[in-house]
Parts: sequence; C-alpha cells; structure tokens
Amino acid sequence: MYDLVIRNGRVVDGSGMPAYAADVAVQGGRIAKIGRIEQGGAREIDAAGKIVAPGFIDPHTHFDAQLLWDGYAKPALSHGVTTIVSGNCSLSLAPLKAEHRMKLVGMFNQIEEMPLKAFREGVVWDWESFSEYLARIRKGLAINVGQLVGHSVLRLWVMGEAAMERTATPDEIAAMQDLLRECLDAGAIGLSTSYVDMDETLKPVPSRYADAGEVDALASVLSEYGRVLQIVPEFYDPDLTIARLDQLAELSLKHSIPTTFSPLFVSADNVDAVERVMARVDEQFARGARVWPQVQTRPIDISFTFAVPSLIFIRLPGWYNVMRFGSPDEIVEAFSNPESRARLIAEATSQMPLWAALRLRQVASAANQQYVGKTLTEIGQMRGVTPLKAMIDLSVEERLDAHFIAEGMGHNQDDKVGGLLKHPRVHIGASDGGAHILSFSTYGDTGYLFGHFVRGAGMLTIEEAVKKVTSDTAAIWGIPDRGLLQKGLVADIVVFDPAAIDRGEEVFVQDVPGDGSRYVRDAHGVDTVIVGGGVAWTAAEGYSADARGVIVPGAVDVAAELVAA
Repeated sequence: MYDLVIRNGRVVDGSGMPAYAADVAVQGGRIAKIGRIEQGGAREIDAAGKIVAPGFIDPHTHFDAQLLWDGYAKPALSHGVTTIVSGNCSLSLAPLKAEHRMKLVGMFNQIEEMPLKAFREGVVWDWESFSEYLARIRKGLAINVGQLVGHSVLRLWVMGEAAMERTATPDEIAAMQDLLRECLDAGAIGLSTSYVDMDETLKPVPSRYADAGEVDALASVLSEYGRVLQIVPEFYDPDLTIARLDQLAELSLKHSIPTTFSPLFVSADNVDAVERVMARVDEQFARGARVWPQVQTRPIDISFTFAVPSLIFIRLPGWYNVMRFGSPDEIVEAFSNPESRARLIAEATSQMPLWAALRLRQVASAANQQYVGKTLTEIGQMRGVTPLKAMIDLSVEERLDAHFIAEGMGHNQDDKVGGLLKHPRVHIGASDGGAHILSFSTYGDTGYLFGHFVRGAGMLTIEEAVKKVTSDTAAIWGIPDRGLLQKGLVADIVVFDPAAIDRGEEVFVQDVPGDGSRYVRDAHGVDTVIVGGGVAWTAAEGYSADARGVIVPGAVDVAAELVAA
C-alpha cells in the first residue's frame, strides 16, 4: 500500500508539456509512480476535475522572522506555495551577533515594514550563527525554506559599526568570504544584496557601502558552491537598473553563477524603460550570462495609516519624518497645528492626483462609518474640503486609526504585465511574502497568476504558468528534486481547481505577535497542498501536522532530512 494516492486528476508536471490524465502515488516522501495505479493508499485524494501540479516556489520573501513563530508561513502555504526563499534584499536574521540584533530589527522595520513589537514579543533570540538560525527554524517547519545570507549582516558581523560608514579592507573582505563559506556549508542557498535600501535612520544599509571588489570577492565564493546572487537595483531609474544588470552579467559570466534582480514593474509611465531593460536582459543572455529579472503578478495597491510609517510617503520628507520619528501625539499635533499643517499640505500638493483617488478602508468611530468605501474626493465633497485635507482631518479624528488604500498605482496594464510574465527570461517572483504586512497582502500572487492571466486574460496556458512557478524557479535557484512531478522526486504537490483558483479579497486580521495586525488573502480553488509527502493543508480541514518541510538545498541530504522528519 502506498502512503498516499491522488486519483483521477489531470497532471501538469511542471515541464511545460501538455496536461494528461493520471494517478500519482507517494511513498516515503517521494513520488513513487505516475500513471494508472491499482494499489491502494493509506490516504487517498480524489482529484477529479482538478489539476495535480508540483508545489509552487516563491523566490522572493521575507518570512525570516515569521518562521520563528509560524513554520507554515501562513497563509502562503494554503495558496499552494511549498517552497519559499527568504533573506532577500541584503537582510537575513543570521549570522548576527547579539549586539547587532536591534540594528537589524530597525532595518527590517524600515525596509520591510515589519512591526517592532512583533520582534519584541514573537522572537526568542537564541542564535547567532547561520547554522544555529537554521536549526531554530527547523523546529516545526512545515514549508520548505531556501535561506539566503544577507550582505548587510555579513558586513555587520565582520566590520561592526564601520559596516555603515566605509568600504571594507582586504582583510575584512577575506573575513566576509570565510563567513559566507560557513553559511553556505550550513545550508544557505545564496547571497542577497541591495543598492537602494535605507536603514531606520534613513541612511544607506551596510551593503550599499561595499565596492565592486567586495561584491566580486563574495561572488567568487558563490561560484565555489554554484549558488545564487540576488540584488535590489535602483529600480526607479532605468539607466541605473541597466548598469546593475550589466554588472550582474559580468559576475555571472566570470563566476558562472545565476543572478537575479527584483523588482521590475511595468506601468503606463515606464513602458519604454522596461522594454529597454528587457532588451539588455536579452543581450546579456545571448552572451551566456544568467541575469533573471523578477516580476510580480499583482497590481500595486498600497494601504496605510498614519499610526505607522509608510513607504508611500518616502518621497515627501516632511511627511515621512513626522511618521518615522514622531509619536502618535506628535503626529496629531503636526496635523493639527496650522503652521505645520500648511507646510505638509504644500509639500503634498504636487501629488494631488494620488490623494484624490485614495479610498477610506476602515475607521473605528461610528460617526465616520458613512465615509468607508468612498474616495477622498467624494469625502472631501461631502465635507466641503480638499481630498488632502479630508485625509488629514479623518486621521486626527480617528487618532491615526483611519485606514486608506491607494489602488492600482501601477503594474496594472494586463497586456504589458502579461507579456512580461510570459517572457522566457522573466522570473516570476518579487511577492515580498511576510513583509509590508500593513501596506498590502503579499499572498495570493500564484492564485492571481492562474485566475487572472491564465483563466481570465488567456495570456498564458496553464502548463506555461505552472512551469514558471515550479521547474523554472527550481532550475534558476538550483533547488534539487523539486519543481517537477517525476518518479523519485520529492512529493511537493498542489491539487487545485483550474476553474476556481484565485486569490481572495484582502482582509485585515489580528494574528501577529504583540497583538499586531496585517492584511492577508485566503486561497480560492486550492484543494490540497502536500509538502515532503505529507498533507500540509486542505480546503476542508485547514493546516495539518503531517507536512515535512526542510531547508533546501542545504548541505544536508534532502532524503536524510525527510527520514529524520
């Protein structure tokens, strides 16, 4: 008897080949047979009318902290995601000396908008080395994790405060190389760095002080292991983005490593710029380089309150400084005081089209419930004020607990976005899962891919879309034994209804340590998610203790980890 048999489904195996009817049997955590299966299973799943595919892989997440209290990375797993890559954008929680913990927390708070209180109340700091961190998150791990090493934390470990002030000496670079090897030996999947991010003091993150020689030296270590380099380029400037992808191409060619950069957005005002970037990507691939741009599936929608800093205001220094460094009382005072209020309004007037289209999501008071769901233009007309003044007044009245949303800010032209997603040298990713939890829901990107671009717009076939988020991703990142439904490979499987798979509405929930809240989306049309041969989630029963997530690719043999689990 097999451990598990999935019957009567249509197999989309991740290779891009056409779907076919077959049963799938699982034994010992791996796929034992695909075809007509007469033998029974200890557990059987009827997949009639459904697709049976490899588990989806999300290559750009920030679940580093969440995995410490939630080994399922909820709700990502319920959307069919069985493997995540965390530690992107130069930030990982290891290697990390005790004296640098709060510095890193500050960077996570500023860059990834993760609440300070969640770190204070949800994290027990009982590790320093990379191997100790991996051992820590292995406890209760239900989803597979490819953990990157953050360049900024390598610099902090080796250089201390100087990491945030200058380039490294040859001896310091050599020490970083040794530390990176130690992390890769422990199971790191690669290195991440950033050329754009700022820390909690609004100064460049440590990785931005590195010169080209330092990055080259670290890439040479990645070459020893065949591991990935991920970067965040100056994505707001196409010329700088092209210069960075040229730099990545040279590193890829010199060291024979895969590289990836994220994000790459396409909107009405930058179509030509994205076309230029993609033309250079094509040129560099033609030379033999591997420079994969990451493109997300969903449009850009950003929610905010003035109770926490929001990156939507990063180009308005007066506003952002008030939000970043002011207490709630000081923010209310800045909004109420005639002089400071006038200065803020004057600074923000240049972006009036943004404020006019904002929509009020929720408020606490009964008096203002009448405005929920309306745009600031509509609210302003009802109140006899401008949209910008309406936003300020509501925030003061609600003691900063008025929630607004800017919808469709970009990446929302289906023909352009769909064309990018279909491009053979585009890597679907950049979900930011686990980050920006009060700005937007970072879950459901795969559901949106299948529901919107496959079923709705018809811009990709289901076989193309599955391949993009399974075998393509596994191949780019060097993740072994995953991404395909083939005999002998690890049984990471998702069963879903092609007529129903989608992302649910964005909802506000309170499930973050420290009584924190976040925006999430439920999965639609996903029936069963299997990790390492164990059922991890079903639509009928929710999350299960049977999942067997591992660190991938890691220095430890995957089969041995499955047996141990």
